Amino acid sequence: MTGVQVPDGADLIVLVDVASETERKLVQATLTGLADRPVTVAPLRGNALAEPLTDADPDTVVTAVRVAWAPRHPAGHEEEGPRRGRWSRAAPSLRRRPPGLLQKRALHRDPDRAQVVLAAPATVADLAGRWDGTGALADFVAQQAALALDRAERGVVGERVKVPRHVAEAIEASPDFRRELASLAERMECPEEELRARAAAALDGLVAAVDPAAVEVFTGMFRPLHSRAWDVQVDTAGLARLRELNRRHPLVFLPSHRSYVDPLVLADVLSAHDFPRNHVLGGDNLAFWPVGPLAKRAGIVFIRRSFGDDQVYKLAVREYFAFLLSKRFNLEWYMEGGRSRTGKLRPPRHGLLRYVADAVERRRVDDVLLVPVAITYDQLREVSLMAAEQGGAAKRGEGLSWLASYAREQVSTPLGTVHVAFAEPLSLAAALEAGADPADPDARRLTLQKVAFQVAVGINSVTPATATALVTLALLGVRDRALTLGQVRRVVEPLLAYLDERELPHSGAALRTFRGVRQVLGTLAGQGVVTVYDGGEEPVHAIERGQHLVAAFYRNSAIHHFVDRAIAELVMLADPADRWDEALRLRDQLKFEFFFPERDAYRERIGAELRRLDPEWETADGREVLCRVPLLVAHRVLRSFVDAQLVVAERLAARDPRTPVVDAEFLAECGGMGQQMLLQGRLHGPESLSRELFATALQLAGNLDLVDPGREELARRRQEWAAQVRDVVCRVVVIDELDAAARRESVGVEP
Repeated sequence: MTGVQVPDGADLIVLVDVASETERKLVQATLTGLADRPVTVAPLRGNALAEPLTDADPDTVVTAVRVAWAPRHPAGHEEEGPRRGRWSRAAPSLRRRPPGLLQKRALHRDPDRAQVVLAAPATVADLAGRWDGTGALADFVAQQAALALDRAERGVVGERVKVPRHVAEAIEASPDFRRELASLAERMECPEEELRARAAAALDGLVAAVDPAAVEVFTGMFRPLHSRAWDVQVDTAGLARLRELNRRHPLVFLPSHRSYVDPLVLADVLSAHDFPRNHVLGGDNLAFWPVGPLAKRAGIVFIRRSFGDDQVYKLAVREYFAFLLSKRFNLEWYMEGGRSRTGKLRPPRHGLLRYVADAVERRRVDDVLLVPVAITYDQLREVSLMAAEQGGAAKRGEGLSWLASYAREQVSTPLGTVHVAFAEPLSLAAALEAGADPADPDARRLTLQKVAFQVAVGINSVTPATATALVTLALLGVRDRALTLGQVRRVVEPLLAYLDERELPHSGAALRTFRGVRQVLGTLAGQGVVTVYDGGEEPVHAIERGQHLVAAFYRNSAIHHFVDRAIAELVMLADPADRWDEALRLRDQLKFEFFFPERDAYRERIGAELRRLDPEWETADGREVLCRVPLLVAHRVLRSFVDAQLVVAERLAARDPRTPVVDAEFLAECGGMGQQMLLQGRLHGPESLSRELFATALQLAGNLDLVDPGREELARRRQEWAAQVRDVVCRVVVIDELDAAARRESVGVEP
């Protein structure tokens, strides 16, 4: 028998939780050994416990017993991780808790699989002291016994089977929830019973069951969507650190979001390393039948995409979060609010963080650790659809037919590797303590914004520059030209050297050989992103017509590692006396595209990059410095973003200042005018014609107070901003020309 020892001599109440005749016999054999003391045996149900509790002495010990079934691995797969999919994994429940009719046979094959576990004992007096008087004492004792049994069972089957039970009932019965509901009813001048019914309905829609059988069916059904497409490379050191922290604190996993399969990949990774299943927050647009009901039982929390002013729903969310975190269940959601359409991180949304902060501030939990997670793919099939949306195509709605189509595409051919890495977790309690008075809503909002920003920076810090990203960075840097294998490699080599010097993560080691470069180009060609012409002396490679936004998606997943270097190059082309001011102006111009630290830290980072260019950068001739460095990146990293800003700035400057800007119409106008500017050679490439880039540039203009209608003074300021953007574009073009000249000189041909 596995568990704790029951004190000798005490009267005993044993609550039995069995699901089959085989389990009943195993438990009965265990209970026979307790015949030397008064023992009362009852089912693990409150109504069966009421009478024994009434007659029990305060010193009577209460415990519970259950049969735990250890996992059984199929032959030959004991060490197999979450890599290539096997349909044999679709029914892992048969390998853990066999159905009742098969349990006897399972024990015959492996007698050690079933272990009787005993819950930690407690006296009747102790249990009565912990009871808050809500509901019946017998129900409370049964609930506590079930929780203690769960803990004992996890000692046999592992942490991954940790599941919440009776969540909605526990929340509705809690004094905190009832007090909050009564206060809300008073503020809203609404009958409390009406609000209680609405809250119960909200909880019913929110609470995920996390039924182990449903988890296994759900996992088995959807694992092929990723396991047949990618191998998985995992930051195991980061996981070991998190597992130790999770013994003391709940974790909130906050991953990057580039694919529908992100939650499936992360779930497999965590399960393989014995983490309990996360409660994954997803938009209710994905709750379509028949997937939605199964997903909800498998730990997916379907939540409204917008709460509006529904105070009852907000209360339900807040209490649900607090309950889960107080029981040390882990959460997971995607702060970008949707999949990245450009390949780089979107600005994080911090709305849901407020409910986690509430749990910490109200002492429902001591601390919550926020875990930045980077999930990075060598290639993604869904990128082409997202690129089409950037060109103005409508997003296809999710549904059963969409899922079937998506699944067919995912299982067709391998797509390389998915990299999963974990940054240093952030203590939310420490962040809140360092912030301003939580009673000040503006200060609290600012604190949570900073926390969300730190999460995004953490994600970027562990996101590897993939080989695909580096190759597309090379190919997109030349307009309407093709590169030989050697020319691609000559661009990539200094990029790799820079990453190594800075100790930045990358998976591009294979690009140091011609074979490695050829393999990545061949894979991109196989996906239709790159075109190859081999009718001359040697093959040349270029981005396929109409695939520039797809290539930019891959490139953009890595450019955050090169942004400081790109800004330093632009700073060197400014007047020496104006270089620090120019660095700050560029920070402001790009602040809606990239994550920059506070001014002092930013100054230190850019200063380090400038010293890498030239120790005497403050007085050196900028052109001379840039002509002799082995790596120039500004034109490859920033051109599409400043080109998109140029389109928006010039359309605003050409607009009557009294005419209101309607976002949808204006973005469509930018798309049309951007196409004209591209044909005229004023833009570098089609990757700048992105609806999301135009939208971010318009957001910057709004931040500069250049969008809302005004008078002639507004027209003047719009013209000034357009001139500033043109100046930056011109300097990027100069760096492009310097880079091309250097390569012509080194190899005799333009790259």
